[in-house]
Amino acid sequence: MTTPLSRAQKILLTGANGQVGWELARTLAPLGEVHVLGRSQLDLLRPDGIRDVMARLRPDIVVNAAAYTAVDQAEAEPALAFAVNAEAPGVLADEARRLGALLVHYSTDYVFDGSKAEPYREDDVPNPQNVYGRSKLAGEAAIRGSGCRHLIFRISWIYGLRGGNFLLTMLRLARERTELKVVMDQIGAPTWCRLVAETTAAALAREQPPEGLYHMAGAETVSWAGFAREIFRLTGAAVAVRDIPSSEYPLSAPRPLNSRLCSGRLLADTGLALPSWRHGLALCLADRMADVV
Repeated sequence: MTTPLSRAQKILLTGANGQVGWELARTLAPLGEVHVLGRSQLDLLRPDGIRDVMARLRPDIVVNAAAYTAVDQAEAEPALAFAVNAEAPGVLADEARRLGALLVHYSTDYVFDGSKAEPYREDDVPNPQNVYGRSKLAGEAAIRGSGCRHLIFRISWIYGLRGGNFLLTMLRLARERTELKVVMDQIGAPTWCRLVAETTAAALAREQPPEGLYHMAGAETVSWAGFAREIFRLTGAAVAVRDIPSSEYPLSAPRPLNSRLCSGRLLADTGLALPSWRHGLALCLADRMADVV
């Protein structure tokens, strides 16, 4: 059963320097008193520090946008990945339960192995194939096991205009090359980080915010190669994209071939839905051009 939230909420936001966290700092502002904490203010590797911050601030809502997201590096640093993605969310969840706070957390499409032919639903059985996915799944389990009020969003293929992501990599390479090899057999929904932040804020602004596990992804999907082509088309970059299979672009961490997430539950319960990836990309690049001008 959900609990209505007032407009005078105290919100603790972690991971403020990340792609989603940076956007959340702005979109959450109308909902209450937002305490924005980066790594220097809240070290997720220090459980006692997490408890101290929670005890001092006593937030009504905790939005955890912090994460270890170096997917390939996680293969060599499993302990660090689990500390940030599993153990720290568990501590936040325990403290949220003690305070009666709602914990909002972000997970990933990488909790699935990608073998399903259809988009993944929330009740599909996870089977992560890399350390990053296993650490994020463990974080989900720690939050649910704590008994705290929680809202977990599984998101996929995040990009934006800051940090490190596929969009910025393509824009950089477009200035250096005239042809690129890009993987064509991994399918998902590229998602602008601002849309994740806006949808999160809209969910929390409801009289009765949803609780539980939800997938948050655009209605349409594409391959990485197709995404690259659309980036170059919209920016006018003269770059030819050559499709290659994943086997020709080996990485330390295996990726699921099917990263499609079904967001029907979110739409049914809240009326909220992300636009298509094409529309999201157009909005993001328009924002980039506005900044340039």
